[in-house]
Amino acid sequence: MAEQLTFDLPAGVALSAGEYFVSQANAAAYTMVVHPDGWPDRKLILNGPEGAGKSHLARIFASQNGARILDAADLTEADQHPDTAIVVEDAEGLTPDGETILFHLHNHMAQTRLPLLITAKTAPARWLLTLPDLASRMQATTPATIGNPDDELLMAIIMKLLADRQLRYAPDLPAYLSQRIERTFAAAERVVVALDEAALRDKRKINVRLAHDVLATLNSTD
Repeated sequence: MAEQLTFDLPAGVALSAGEYFVSQANAAAYTMVVHPDGWPDRKLILNGPEGAGKSHLARIFASQNGARILDAADLTEADQHPDTAIVVEDAEGLTPDGETILFHLHNHMAQTRLPLLITAKTAPARWLLTLPDLASRMQATTPATIGNPDDELLMAIIMKLLADRQLRYAPDLPAYLSQRIERTFAAAERVVVALDEAALRDKRKINVRLAHDVLATLNSTD
């Protein structure tokens, strides 16, 4: 099965470890996330582009370590002193109050030696943090980065997106698409969404012929 993505899909999305597709593009990040005992100071920042599978990896970590998952945009003072491992998702969404809470949470996790995993699209230097003490601690945190997908992962992503939408498709479709779209997570999502919409609208099968027409339409609007 292919890597789980973070797109807003209409169908249920599986988040188990068995659903995660590992290739050279994400192998290093995957290995780091599932071995928290090796994290310097028991903390790690997982960053990568939209749709790179950060939330999936975070949920694998949470399942394996009994961690709570918190949204950076919704942190409250009650989150400052947990007794479990913690995931803080989407660090770019921190509010000024959230920065202070994350600062205290970070210090608590360091004192208790509980693992802290933070996800973000970019490195901490680009988060526009206003609290200097938090910025310095985040920039000192070990990063695990997921880059754009290689050919193997891109084809797996396409297959997983199609499966998550419960779409029936021709066997040669993923390979066809993977050779004709930009090698990014966003491009894979864009073409699968367009295929789904076109098949429903025009009552057509999802195959290479439909993909050819959809790609032509997408390319004409770029």
